Amino acid sequence: MTFMFSSDNATFVRPSTFYITGLNNIPFAKYYYIFLCIVYVVTVVGNSFILSTIYLAHTLHTSKYIAVFNLALCDLCGSTAIIPKHADMFLFENQYISYENCLANMYFVFLFMALQSHTLLALCFDRVIAICFPLRYHSIVTKSTMTLIIGFMWVFCVTLVGLMIALITRLSFCGSTTVDSYFCDHGPIFRLACNDYFPNYMIGLVYILFVICIPLILIAISYAFIGFALLKISHGGERMKTMKTCTSHLILVSMFYLPIFSIYMSTITRSVPANIRIINSAITQIIPPMLNPIIYTLKTEEVLHSITVLYKKIMVNTKE
Repeated sequence: MTFMFSSDNATFVRPSTFYITGLNNIPFAKYYYIFLCIVYVVTVVGNSFILSTIYLAHTLHTSKYIAVFNLALCDLCGSTAIIPKHADMFLFENQYISYENCLANMYFVFLFMALQSHTLLALCFDRVIAICFPLRYHSIVTKSTMTLIIGFMWVFCVTLVGLMIALITRLSFCGSTTVDSYFCDHGPIFRLACNDYFPNYMIGLVYILFVICIPLILIAISYAFIGFALLKISHGGERMKTMKTCTSHLILVSMFYLPIFSIYMSTITRSVPANIRIINSAITQIIPPMLNPIIYTLKTEEVLHSITVLYKKIMVNTKE
């Protein structure tokens, strides 16, 4: 079934549903989907634990942990936007999704991906100021400054992704409605349109530019400055201690940006097999949110100390 409506003498055809293909002709694909469900459970538990710890531990109410809290929240919401619907579609063969739900799914997946990227950039800002300008750190990176940065990120990302979705609504789908992806992906959907989708192609490039390329370039420049600052530290032990504060962030940056950057650049220059693109994109979007609580927070002395203090308080209250 399709719906037709007219606007300014133009007729638009909107399908009632899209069909999401997922992985094609791969044996034991259901085990992959079960793996995603396990990843989701670990992601929910881990990020919920970090959110609760930061909220309850007053010692973590600092500018840095405002960004860490936002990252954990975006990781949790981003995984929720993808995996439950993903499992419902492919484990129970319910691969049809309504037009409205498809746009909603697209909006939230791309919104939280953009917020994850920009939050990693905000955490990089925290590190570069802490290492390059240690004496001015507390005057520059204040709670109000970080809140303003996070707030601006939300407004920017909500506006950018909202524009992406608005441009989808001007498309007419008079042919195939089969989407070669694992969710309502922006590129595979606008390429199904039978009217001009050049504005959608351009907003897709703008999204890649502001969500992947520019943050990655700024992070690379920031770490160049950090590298120069580390060279000025004469004591080797102090240099290693300072480097360790960046290790977790660098691991997260590598896990998030490199796979998705490579696949997006590949899709711009040449055709990439759907299965390769699907697996690469899915792993990129679900693995970092699962590992974030382990890599970035649970290895931090501040967080471990706060968890110990909270545990002792709970044990005391339980005994009373």
